[in-house]
Amino acid sequence: MTADELTVRRHVPEATAPGRVFPRVLTRPLPVAVRAAGAEIWDATGKRYLDAAGGAIVINVGHGRESVARVMADQASRIAYAHGSAFTSEPLEAYAAEVGPLLPLDEPAIYPVSGGSEAIESALKMARAYHVARGEPDRQIVIGRWGSYHGNTLGALDLSGRQPLRRPYEGWLGRFRHVSAAYPYRAGDPDAHALGSAEDAAAELDRVISTAGPNTVCAFVAEPIVGATLGAVAPPPGYWPAIAEVCRRYGVLLIADEVMTGFGRTGRWFAMERFGVRPDILVAAKGATGGYWPFGFAAADRSVYEVIQRRGVFVHGFTFSHSVVGAAVAREVLRILREEDLVAASARKGELLLAELRGAFAGHPNAGEVRGTGLMAAVELVADRETRAPFPRARQVTERTLAAGRDRGLMFYSGTGNANGVDGDVIMVGPPFVVSDEQVREIAAGMRAAVDAALAG
Repeated sequence: MTADELTVRRHVPEATAPGRVFPRVLTRPLPVAVRAAGAEIWDATGKRYLDAAGGAIVINVGHGRESVARVMADQASRIAYAHGSAFTSEPLEAYAAEVGPLLPLDEPAIYPVSGGSEAIESALKMARAYHVARGEPDRQIVIGRWGSYHGNTLGALDLSGRQPLRRPYEGWLGRFRHVSAAYPYRAGDPDAHALGSAEDAAAELDRVISTAGPNTVCAFVAEPIVGATLGAVAPPPGYWPAIAEVCRRYGVLLIADEVMTGFGRTGRWFAMERFGVRPDILVAAKGATGGYWPFGFAAADRSVYEVIQRRGVFVHGFTFSHSVVGAAVAREVLRILREEDLVAASARKGELLLAELRGAFAGHPNAGEVRGTGLMAAVELVADRETRAPFPRARQVTERTLAAGRDRGLMFYSGTGNANGVDGDVIMVGPPFVVSDEQVREIAAGMRAAVDAALAG
C-alpha cells in the first residue's frame, strides 16, 4: 500500500467503513464454529471440540437436533411473530399447559421472555405487583446473596452478588441488599461472605429483614444450587426449608432462580425439588430451549398470579416476550427431554462425572474441592489445600486452564473471584445430557491435564 493510498483510507468517512462484530471476548481471536452434533463442535479449520460446558451450561438435548430445526422452520413459516399484548398462540398455550405440572409451583402462570436476565426482571416486577395489589406498597426491598449471579441487566446485576461483574457498574447499583452465600467450603473465611450452616443463614436473613422493617421487604432471590459464580455449590443440609420458613413468617416472596439448574441439569426437572421447597416464583431459561432459541420465563404460583390478576394491571413487557416460535421450540425440547428420559440420564451421568473428576484430582495439591450435582460440576482450585488460600488473580489460573483446554479440544466453563470478590478460580463443566460415558471420562482426564498445564506455565 502506497502512502497516498494509506492517506485515502484514513480519510474514508466512518459511515462507509465495513461493519464488524463487537465480540464477547476482546483479548484473543475466536475460532469460527461451523457445525455441531451431540456433545461436539467443529470449527472452520476442522478442529473438533468436546463441549464440556454445554456452551454456557445451556445445551441439554445436544447439538444438531434436526427435529428442533424442523419445528422451528414449520412454526416460522406459519406465523413467526404476534405481539403479546394483541394475541396469544397455540404453541404458547400448549407449552404453558405442558411445562406447568413439572414446576414446583401450584397451578403456575408462565410469563415467557427472551432469556434469564429478562426473566429475573419479570420476576422482580411480579413480586412488586403482588405486594402493591395486596395494599402493601412499602414492600420495595429485595434481598439477594453474595456469590450469586442473576443476569446482566442493571436490575439483575444489582441483585447479583458476583463482585467482579458488579465492580465496573457500582455507581449505578445499590438498590438491593445481600446476605451471605450458602458456601460451606469457604464458611469462616473473613472475606468470602459465606456461611456453612442452615441455622446461621436463616438467622442472618431474619436479622436483615427485621432491621429493614418486615413490611418493607418484597422478596428473597437465590439459586437453589449456585452456578458459575461459586461453581456448582449446593447449600448445607436444611438450608432451603429454613430460609423458606423465614420468608413465610414475614410475608416475603421466595424467588428461585433456576436459569442454570432447571430442566434436568441437576438430575431433577428443577433443583428445588431436591430440597422439598416450593417457591412463590420460579425463573427459568437456558435449558428451556437447549440453546436453540433465546427463551426463558418467570412462573408465578397461583397464589401470586391470582392476586395480580384481580388487580388487572402488570406494568411490564418486552417486544419479543411471548414468542410463538420460542414456545414451539421449547415444546419440542421438552418432548425430547421426556421421551428420551434425559433428566434421569443427567442424574446417572452426573454420578459418573463426579466420580471421574474426584478420581482425576485425587491428591492434587491445588484441588481444593471437587463438587457437583447432576451434570453440573466444578473443581475449585487453590494455592494451598490446607489453608484454602486462593491463587492471586494476577496469575490468571482460570484463563490459563481454559486456554489449555481449548488447545486440547475441550471447552470448559469458569468463574473467578469466588474466594474474596477478586481472587478465586473455579473450573466448571456442564455437558449435554447426551454425552457418552467415554466422553465423560475424556472431560475429567482433560481437565486434569489442562489444570496441570496451566499451573506449569
